Amino acid sequence: MIKIVFEPENTRSAAYDDDTNIGECSFSKSEKIWIIDHTEVDENYGGQGIAGQLVAEVVEQAREHQVKIMPLCPFAKKEFSRKPEYADVLL
Repeated sequence: MIKIVFEPENTRSAAYDDDTNIGECSFSKSEKIWIIDHTEVDENYGGQGIAGQLVAEVVEQAREHQVKIMPLCPFAKKEFSRKPEYADVLL
């Protein structure tokens, strides 16, 4: 079973299949802004919506931490353009 974990110490959300890291959505952060700079999932796990779940976890954590997100990576940009529910955290 795939689990999505927020790892603030590594500035990312990560996807794990048991103990194996299979993907991540990483970001740089300042006091009030998180910049999503990379989203990647192992090609063997493609097509399962894992990348979207990784971005969604960063969005949820941004809401909790009351910060805005600047989506720079192409996948995150696409997710933000397709999901109006992310507008509250979009910078």
